[in-house]
Amino acid sequence: MTTRLTLYNGALRLLGERKLASLAENREPRRLLDDAWDDGAVNGALEAGQWFFACRGMQYDYSPSVEPPFGYRRAFNKPGDFVRTMAVCQDEYFNVPVTAYSDEAGFWYADLDTLFIKYVSNDAAYGNDMSRWPQTFVKYLEACLARDIVMALKQNKTAWVDSIQLAKDLLVEAKSQNAMAEPAKFLPASSWVAARAGAGRSRSRIA
Repeated sequence: MTTRLTLYNGALRLLGERKLASLAENREPRRLLDDAWDDGAVNGALEAGQWFFACRGMQYDYSPSVEPPFGYRRAFNKPGDFVRTMAVCQDEYFNVPVTAYSDEAGFWYADLDTLFIKYVSNDAAYGNDMSRWPQTFVKYLEACLARDIVMALKQNKTAWVDSIQLAKDLLVEAKSQNAMAEPAKFLPASSWVAARAGAGRSRSRIA
């Protein structure tokens, strides 16, 4: 089971350091990891990809109290658990993307009255629920924590450069695994295939 302690110890293992017995252990590595954690380590990892385990889909009506000064007519408040946008659509099945919109600061802007939006969420039931994290994401976050403390802990630039590269490599692996979780998408049938299918249906009705 993934916990804050197992993440800390995963980072320390990458750095060749002795693991922590608890989060209360009075050692410099624990204090450095606390600083990295409190500085937004999890949010930073969530921002790095369009993670399906953290995906939240919602219907949003425009905010009548916000009047855009120019451009798009409608403003939509971003929720407090928002990390990054995954999809903006016109329909509840997320089949019809909205291409004319703006993603700025605390708002989405569009000319529609309602948007259906998928986003990476850091809510406790989504992106911050460790039980939902795939192992590749766990390994990536451990590498991020190691990268964030290595210079303060070891004062070794080579180790720092290596830790940056490791985090990049593990991010690629995590994103690749994440992409495999996406539902299969099928190309639209060619006109010839559609015609053949139509012909087959006609014959069956005639029979």
